[in-house]
Order: sequence, then structure tokens, then C-alpha cells
Amino acid sequence: MATMTQDDRNAVATWLTLVAALIFAMVVLGGVTRLTESGLSMTDWRPVTGWLPPLDQTAWQAAFDAYRHSPEYRQINAGMTLAEFKTIFAYEYAHRLLGRVIGIVFLVPFLFFLARGRLDRSLAWKLAAIFVLGGVQGGVGWFMVQSGLVDRPSVSQYRLAMHLGLAFLIYGVIVWTALGLRHAPAYGAGETWVPGLRRAAGWLLGLVSLTVVSGAFVAGLDAGMIYNTFPLMGGHLVPVDWGQLAPWWRNLFENPVAVQFDHRVLALATTLATLGLWLQARRQRLSRRSRRIAGLLALMVLVQAGLGIATLLAGVPVWLGALHQAGALVLFTLAIAFPSSLRRLPLAAAREAG
Repeated sequence: MATMTQDDRNAVATWLTLVAALIFAMVVLGGVTRLTESGLSMTDWRPVTGWLPPLDQTAWQAAFDAYRHSPEYRQINAGMTLAEFKTIFAYEYAHRLLGRVIGIVFLVPFLFFLARGRLDRSLAWKLAAIFVLGGVQGGVGWFMVQSGLVDRPSVSQYRLAMHLGLAFLIYGVIVWTALGLRHAPAYGAGETWVPGLRRAAGWLLGLVSLTVVSGAFVAGLDAGMIYNTFPLMGGHLVPVDWGQLAPWWRNLFENPVAVQFDHRVLALATTLATLGLWLQARRQRLSRRSRRIAGLLALMVLVQAGLGIATLLAGVPVWLGALHQAGALVLFTLAIAFPSSLRRLPLAAAREAG
């Protein structure tokens, strides 16, 4: 494979940006599907032949009859009409269809760039691995849905966290790769990193990711539907029923009260860490682009904190819940973009910067 030109890098970066935008929409749509309790409306998984929805009354009735055997219908939606079923079916069908569209939008240009020799070997292998991860994500999605089709009328919070976490991982790798292609390092050998800042940005990215995964447990346990007050929970900073499960570690994953409290703590830690990183960045000699991203990161963490509090106080309406999930993606994107934007300074400039 030939060495990539900057035109090749820009073309691949544009394509990956499009894929990332579609994944962004996919994650938000998945949140809406969850908030509208539509995710269990499709009781089978046909990854190859499931492109089309039911096309006639007989097919719709068959899909509805299959749903009526699910625990969600029997325990929650008994008496639902076919027209009501079509509404929740539409959300889950759109979610699955968009996943297939993303697969095509990724695979076809990848094969084109590969055939034309416009990818270097390491990038080609990385992109192939991303495509495989996308296929695994489809299987994980069905693995998650299956957990709500046996006994309980909701999916496992563990599987939901796995599904959301993998979505963010795939999205993050694609964004990081696209940024690296479009903004290649401007300096060569004999230089040094801005002291400590990139490491701090990496820790912040990890904290943002952990907060996102904790949010998946909140969603999986419907933990946002309790203690819709802030900052106290039942009149206490630490809710009295935090440790009601034994052994203690089960509270981290299975106690809705503890899960909501832990998400609050992680969100607060993320907010403070982001603002601290912004203040640290202001004292460093950075490019205009890096300073702008640091400022946007600080602004976005405040917006996201506000969205989280508003979502909680309002009892998690669909539109606010979807905005909060979208905000998490925007914050995650900026947390990736900031360390990516940091460039090596020439040694003399680095010494001058201290």
C-alpha cells in the first residue's frame, strides 16, 4: 500500500466524520427508543433479512401476536391496540435500520479506498477492526434485547451498559482517527509534549466515559424516576438506602438509589475536573484551536450538568432525556478533540513555556 497523501487523508477523514455523525444519531435514537419503552417491540433478530417492516395487515398482526407473548405486553401493556404497537415498533425498527445503513456507509467507501490504494496498512487494519466491532455491536444489541423477552419486562442494566459503552467506544475511535487524519502533527523529531496537559486530558476522557457508563445503569434501572430532587435525595446528601443490598458492591449496579447517587457524584467530579483542565489549559502556551476546544469543553460540561439536573427534576421526559444523551455525546467528542488538538512544541518553545 502506498503512503497516503494529504488529499487521501482528508477524504478518509470526511468519510469517517459522516460515519461518526450517523453513529451520533444512532445513539440518540437508541436513547429515545429506551425512553419510549419501544426497544422490546421487535421480538426477533434477522440481521440479513430484517430490512423491511411488516408490509401488510397479516404481517403486522403476526408481529403484534409475537409481541403479545412477551413479558412487557403481559405485565405492562396488556390491552395495547395494534395502532399503538405500530408506534413503538417504528422507533425500534428505525434504530435497527439505521444500524444497517451505518454498516453500508462504512463498508462501501472502505472497500473503495482499499481497492484504490488510498489507505496505508496500519489504517486499513484499524478500519477493518472497527467494522468487526460494528458487527459485534449488532450482536450485543440483540443480546441486550433478549434479556427483556424471557421473564422481566425490561432489559438487563448490565447488557444495556455494555451496548452503550461499545457504541461510545466505536464512535470515539472513529472520531479520534478522523481528527488524526485531518490534523496531522505539525512538527517532527526533537520536540516535547506540553507538560502534563495531554495526560490530564486523557484522565478526563476516562472520567467522562465512566460517567456515561454509569448513566446506562441509571437508564437500565429507571433510577432517574426516583428522588427527583436536587441536590438532596430524600432530604440527605447521601441517601439512607444507598447500601440496602448485600454484598455492598451490588449497590453499585443493582440498587437504583445508589446508582443514581453514584451518577450524580461522577457527574460532579467530571464537571470539576473539566473546569480544572480548562484553567490549566489557560496557563499553557497552546494553539488557538486547542484553546477554543478547551473553552467549548468547559462550556459544554456546564450545559450537560444543567441538562442532567433538569431531566431529573422534570421526571425524565423523553425530549429532555434525549437532549441529555446527546449532550453526553457532545461532551465526549470534545473530550476526545482536546487531547487530539495538542501538538508537539519545538523544544525551545516548550522550554520557554515552562
